[in-house]
Amino acid sequence: MFHVVQYRPLRQIAQNSLSSMCLKLMLSRPVAFAQIWKSWFSSHCLVGNKNIILMGPPGAGKTTIGRIVGQKLDCPVIDIDNDVLETTWNMSVSEKLQDVGNEQFLEEEGKALLQFSASGTVISLTGSNPMHAAGMQHMKKNGIVVYLDVPTAVIMSRLKSMKVDRIVGQSPGISLKDILQFRKQFYKRWYDIRVLCGGDIAPEVVAEKVLDAVKRYQNSEQETFISTRSSRSGSSMEKDSHKYFSDVVTEGLAPDGGLFVPERGLPKFTAGEWQSLIEATYIERAQVILERCIHPADIPASKLAEIIGTAYGENFTCSKIAPVRHLVGNQFLLELFHGPTASFKDFALQMVPHIFAYCIPRSCNYLVLVATSGDTGSAVLDGFSRLHDTDKQRIAVMNFFPEDGVSPIQKSQMIGCQKENAWSVGVKSDFDFCQTAIKQIFTNSDYTGFLTVEYGTALAAANSINWARLLPQIVYHASAYLDLVHQDIIPFGSPVDVCIPTGNFGNILAALYAKMMGIPIRKCICASNENNVLTDFIRTGVYDLRGRKLIPTFSPAVDILKSSNLERCLHLIANEDGQLVTQLYNQLENQGHFQLRKDLLEKLQQDLVAGWCSEEDCLAAIHSVYSTTGYILDTHTAVAKVVADRLQDRTCPIIISSTAHYSKFAPAILRALRIAEIKQNPLSQLHLLSSYSPLPPVHWGLLETLKKKGNDDHQVCAADMTMLMSHIETLIQNHFM
Repeated sequence: MFHVVQYRPLRQIAQNSLSSMCLKLMLSRPVAFAQIWKSWFSSHCLVGNKNIILMGPPGAGKTTIGRIVGQKLDCPVIDIDNDVLETTWNMSVSEKLQDVGNEQFLEEEGKALLQFSASGTVISLTGSNPMHAAGMQHMKKNGIVVYLDVPTAVIMSRLKSMKVDRIVGQSPGISLKDILQFRKQFYKRWYDIRVLCGGDIAPEVVAEKVLDAVKRYQNSEQETFISTRSSRSGSSMEKDSHKYFSDVVTEGLAPDGGLFVPERGLPKFTAGEWQSLIEATYIERAQVILERCIHPADIPASKLAEIIGTAYGENFTCSKIAPVRHLVGNQFLLELFHGPTASFKDFALQMVPHIFAYCIPRSCNYLVLVATSGDTGSAVLDGFSRLHDTDKQRIAVMNFFPEDGVSPIQKSQMIGCQKENAWSVGVKSDFDFCQTAIKQIFTNSDYTGFLTVEYGTALAAANSINWARLLPQIVYHASAYLDLVHQDIIPFGSPVDVCIPTGNFGNILAALYAKMMGIPIRKCICASNENNVLTDFIRTGVYDLRGRKLIPTFSPAVDILKSSNLERCLHLIANEDGQLVTQLYNQLENQGHFQLRKDLLEKLQQDLVAGWCSEEDCLAAIHSVYSTTGYILDTHTAVAKVVADRLQDRTCPIIISSTAHYSKFAPAILRALRIAEIKQNPLSQLHLLSSYSPLPPVHWGLLETLKKKGNDDHQVCAADMTMLMSHIETLIQNHFM
């Protein structure tokens, strides 16, 4: 058996006594000594008895990078090719391959891995080691597997310069590119950590990235979350009460009524790292971005890949998931309606239920509460209904929506999406009441405690107040920019503007987060309908609800006056001053308004501009775009189109978020296109749209849902907190007891 005993560093700081040199340094320069000791101790604690195992395709630089990492850590370095295989076989790897052929070579290689043992060592695998399952399982038992993810085009170029034209597993008729793509599935199966490696990145830089990634992997304590209403120095949340990703997913709202945000902010990607994703698929981009945002201690990379694959696999009708389509001039549409319920909410809510089911403890049942202004309801009901049966037994959903404040099709869709663990309740009020009621329920410790003790059931949130809802939205804003680069519309680094129909501020906040992570977004344009409180706020710094009444519009998903995710934005521009955020929201709650300081308003306006659209202009935009292009905008996208036309300066491309399929708003579309008399029955409206041959097809999911029987069967509740809580208790009793 090939065995490596852990190599102890030559520099022994202390045995029976300190060396005279160390003692002299400690006495004369104690600060410098402390820094040296801290660096030494940190490096060696990084390895301990674990191995750092470098994995990647041939040409990824595993051997060179392994040597550099080993030097930095003062630990042994083993190259599997040179130090294990050739020693074991007593011949070169190329000779062995020629001798036994591809299939037998992989078996022989795997047998050698199974005989190998090491501790506290940096190990560079061969490019084909991951194709042997038993061998890799053996290696992972005492190692952290680091995947050096190098774009295939870069690998091809490197192999060409190395005069390599064939690799292990490559049969006649199969190109080098094809076998490299084929191997990726094996790399993705085994890694614990991914390190993105661009084309021109130096090995020394990659080695530092490896060390940083391993440090992150071993230190989950650093990725904690705080409330927007807490400050760095202290808060109503106890200083020693750390919240991790899995905690904030299950809890939803912070105990002090604030929203959870990452204490150290979001991860930053270098330009080279973003560029390495230009050729990637949407699912690959999502995997890379979310791995950086979710610590593997909360969700390991392999489980995250499974969740992403389930969310975006067969549930989306477009293979590109979130395609970018040219509209007119320098305007592009980011189509976010190809999911099962025809709105952008599917991007988060096909994923979040699986994240939630993985993160919650098995010892408790959970009731997920959600308030919707239209699209969230059907998306959350559909998403949670797709869980495994065992998860549906312990997780249920209750969706509250304004009974008379959504489109007829949205309402029928929410009712039609009800399943054995998912229900809808119409509330005789508006969305703001529904959302405020849920927040009050979450912060009512007596009530939540009663549910836990009496029924063994905890409450959770699925609105965008839940941090997990925002992360998938960051992905599609980043992906849209990368698509423009991939389509040669712009070179990487050139700025774009984004224009987003905005009500609760979650979608546009995700665009701001994408910008913070390194996507070159110049301005985020907030597009309001006639409920234009956000437009007024961004222009003036005054958030004023006094005397405002919610106006029902053709774009109901943004019929919102109390914008929840604005709180996260304010926390950001106020440099995490939770006390100021608390003061502002207390004033809003008690007096109905607040005003930003001038310096904070100026900071806000560096990234955000805003405009609003009337009902008449919304319908006119739908008609105009269809007349000139044959494309039908939904009412929310039309709001954004109108605002984009007014505010863009045409010096760079603008990406308009198309947040829903037009067929969800059939009455408004029929009216805008002046097609025929509007039918009241939602299914009749869709059939009318379908029968008009010049129009693009209606959304498949809508037709299927509306065809279901019992689409009028739902509960209706008065706008009363006691009644809402009674509905919650009844559902818990029926489902969990």
